[in-house]
Amino acid sequence: MLQARANQDELSLLRLKPSQLATVREVMLLGNQQAVVFAHSVIPRNARRGPWHHLARLGNQPLGALLFANPQIRRSALSYKKLSRNHVLYQKAVTHLECAPAFLWARRSVFYLNCVSILVTEVFLPKLYD
Repeated sequence: MLQARANQDELSLLRLKPSQLATVREVMLLGNQQAVVFAHSVIPRNARRGPWHHLARLGNQPLGALLFANPQIRRSALSYKKLSRNHVLYQKAVTHLECAPAFLWARRSVFYLNCVSILVTEVFLPKLYD
């Protein structure tokens, strides 16, 4: 996890100002020992001090296990996007790929706990479809 600014298209979803820092967690999810999903989560500062404080101790545990284990956590509708080569998440997702595709598909949703939100984006890599 690192402190960074949210991407431009994430600001309004989390009600962040462009200058505000958030905690960003990025991981590669593996299937058959190959990268299949690049996961990008944005956790505003108020979330880390509030109901999401346990995320700081997540380490290598999957975020999804925590999100779906707590019945108090609510999820927004999923949104999907075709990422082109100029999108920052595309660029991060392909860094470990042998061959970068023309585009990648991604989905994201906002998770709410006690009116405090975090954003989770999953970028699907070509090996997922193999």
